Amino acid sequence: MNESFRGFLHTLSGSLRDLTPIIIVVGFFQTMILQQPVEDLSEIAVGLFLVVLGLTFFIYGLEMGLFPIGEEMAEALAKKGSLPWLMAFSFLLGFGTTIAEPALILVAGEAAEVAAAGGMIGDGDAEKQAYADGLRYTIAFSVGLAILVGVVRILKGWPIQYLIIAGYLGVVVMTLFAPDEIIGLAYDTGGVTTGPVTVPLVTALGVGLASSIRGRNPMTDGFGLIAFASLTPMIFVMGYGMIV
Repeated sequence: MNESFRGFLHTLSGSLRDLTPIIIVVGFFQTMILQQPVEDLSEIAVGLFLVVLGLTFFIYGLEMGLFPIGEEMAEALAKKGSLPWLMAFSFLLGFGTTIAEPALILVAGEAAEVAAAGGMIGDGDAEKQAYADGLRYTIAFSVGLAILVGVVRILKGWPIQYLIIAGYLGVVVMTLFAPDEIIGLAYDTGGVTTGPVTVPLVTALGVGLASSIRGRNPMTDGFGLIAFASLTPMIFVMGYGMIV
């Protein structure tokens, strides 16, 4: 049995272990609390199997592809000593991964539908698409900027807590002036931006960069980029709501 297959089986067992509590909770409430029979049990079983298989392939693919390439590119750019290229790569990585986030696409589309129903924008498809696209690009820009700031923090060795405190003070101030209709959406975007596409690459970028710079600790300096990526969308989306 080769190393790759053993790694896949290990990931498969981990996916089964992680999903087991969810299955137990749902099964308990369905049979003991609701006391209702489970309809289409065979279809549910097939669906659960596909979920386990999909989660396994996804995690294994991240470990095999995205994590290594993110770390290697960060280390190569740091060793090359090209600060402008490293800054450009950091911003574009945050921007590109956020645009591709499935959760953000769904949330932006739903926000456009609600905005149209509330009379904030026109009810036409073009108006709703423009609103959703504007929201996505605003969030993607904010995440790109956040990753850029996070990379500068790693290079300079700045303490992360002061930047995070300043950022959340900015969130509080923006909340005082933003329209009520956009505040909840702005807070939710901080979560949907840090999804399965963004997190692996951004984490690999931070760890790889901290590992390649003398005097930096991958544990204390390599992590924290995701916190910035969750913070800035709230500020920018509230600003987007104030303008649009």
